Amino acid sequence: MEKIAENLKTTKTKRLLAILLIAVLAGWVVFRFAAVASENSRHVFNAARVAADQGAPVEIVTVTRTNGILREPIAVKNNRALVSGARVDKLRSGQKIGNGKIVSVSKKIDYDTGMHVVKTSGVSDGLQFAEISGVGFYVPVHAIENNSVMVVEDGVASIRNVNIAAQDATHAYIDSGLNDGDRVILSSVPAGTKVKVIKK
Repeated sequence: MEKIAENLKTTKTKRLLAILLIAVLAGWVVFRFAAVASENSRHVFNAARVAADQGAPVEIVTVTRTNGILREPIAVKNNRALVSGARVDKLRSGQKIGNGKIVSVSKKIDYDTGMHVVKTSGVSDGLQFAEISGVGFYVPVHAIENNSVMVVEDGVASIRNVNIAAQDATHAYIDSGLNDGDRVILSSVPAGTKVKVIKK
């Protein structure tokens, strides 16, 4: 045992152990490079590499200023409807609703119901839709977050602040912040991400 301990202390043994350690490390490095090269040659799908090289795949909608219509649901009975304070600003006199129109919108709360009273003319009882129209950009609501959208600029996702004039359950009417031909991203990606537009 003592002889083995003495042999381990010799310069020759230390040199041999150092060479062995270097050989093991070099072998590991060569193995890793070979594994990466093999993966590349076999074209193994790597989502992170594809996103970095080609861009994250995103769906977009190319917007154009147009005259569109949003539809706000409203329940009418005897040409009268009750709406909450959050919805009252979407309605105005003269607005088309069903086969008729809105005659008046009370900005004061009705104390009996806690709601705003909307009076209509020529409107059938039941669920109807008040039409909100305007010239602007119509974008799906799921593409909007904190009054901003993501647009493709030079192959990269960029934040664009917009003004939302109105919205319904599916679309928002944007009256400023976008330009004709802007490509609004419908997919969820962080700002600054390299993107690749895919067709639906």
